[in-house]
Amino acid sequence: MVGADEQASLYRAAEEMAAAWNELCLLCAERPELVSGFLGLSEVQQALWWSSAPHWHGIARADVFLTGGGPRICELNCDTPSGEAEAVLLNRAAARRGLSDPNAALEDRFCAMIEHLGRSVRAGTPGPLSIGIVYPTEIAEDLSMVLLYRRWFEKRGFRVTLGSPFNLCALPGRRAGLFGTPCDVFVRHYKTDWWSERSPAWADAPAVPDPEPLSEQLGIILGSVLRGTSAVVNPFGAVVPQNKRAMALFWERLDLFSGYSRAAIRQYLPETVRLESLSQERLLAEREDWVLKSDYGCEGDEVVIGKGTEPDDWKDCLNAAVPGRWVAQRYFRAAPGPDGTVANHGVFLVAGRACGLYTRISEGPTDRYALSAPVLVRPGDSP
Repeated sequence: MVGADEQASLYRAAEEMAAAWNELCLLCAERPELVSGFLGLSEVQQALWWSSAPHWHGIARADVFLTGGGPRICELNCDTPSGEAEAVLLNRAAARRGLSDPNAALEDRFCAMIEHLGRSVRAGTPGPLSIGIVYPTEIAEDLSMVLLYRRWFEKRGFRVTLGSPFNLCALPGRRAGLFGTPCDVFVRHYKTDWWSERSPAWADAPAVPDPEPLSEQLGIILGSVLRGTSAVVNPFGAVVPQNKRAMALFWERLDLFSGYSRAAIRQYLPETVRLESLSQERLLAEREDWVLKSDYGCEGDEVVIGKGTEPDDWKDCLNAAVPGRWVAQRYFRAAPGPDGTVANHGVFLVAGRACGLYTRISEGPTDRYALSAPVLVRPGDSP
């Protein structure tokens, strides 16, 4: 449970930083060298970016922690954010009189965005929208979210087709579809770095079994997008802000940003720099002050917290980190609850506006073993 004032502070932090990430994307569109040089995107990743630049957003989840110094955001999941099913269904099951559900409007907000994009593509053509949900069908982890989306869409009369990138097909009328069904909007829950070239972020890790980009599939879906016969949510341009080196761009090139964004970055985002910007000697000496994160790691994978790592293991991690793929982020201490656990409040954003919470509880870092928890809001002074 959170108070209305706490909810307001979480939402304010997420929205202000989302605006800063949007400014970062505008900046990257103006300065291509930031994408190829500073961020170090591969050739296919750059192609994904330019296919929609500067557009990158539809739905996102900012991971926000409450600390003694106010909210802190450790990252923005804006590529394939998950947790919607857990957030919505757990809150519905835990509903109590006198407490409000912060996720009550998430369905309507998300579906309204999808419908707006679909109607823009249809340009007045009558008939129900056709929505394709593209996800890794061999992984069951987010199937609950996919099925929740399907239920939401079908309730509004949309036609829904599920499939993986390998089920994409080129269709007459310069359209793209799944299993032969043309789609007005593709809801993409297949990570951008999985569409592109793939290589390990650790020098001592085995080679990725499928390193080649999905060129044929990208040709189908991006061709349709560029011709205006379909839309993709989230746009493939999410490959830029999802890259954790974008957080280093905030801090290392703070001078490029507006005063509004600079204030938000300093207030909410822990200092983040490219790993190669710090000497190994400093990182060894300041081990407990830093957290290592790879460019596209997720759900706690490829995250090394210096405070919880033995010195020799920390040194091994520094030596094994592939150059150009990592950041170091300043460690911060989240405020623990009465039982000593820490709450990671994932703030859902749709079209830049906060409209939901997905809270996970853990004793240590938020990873795949964190406990999803319902979160309701008790009344307070804030609206």
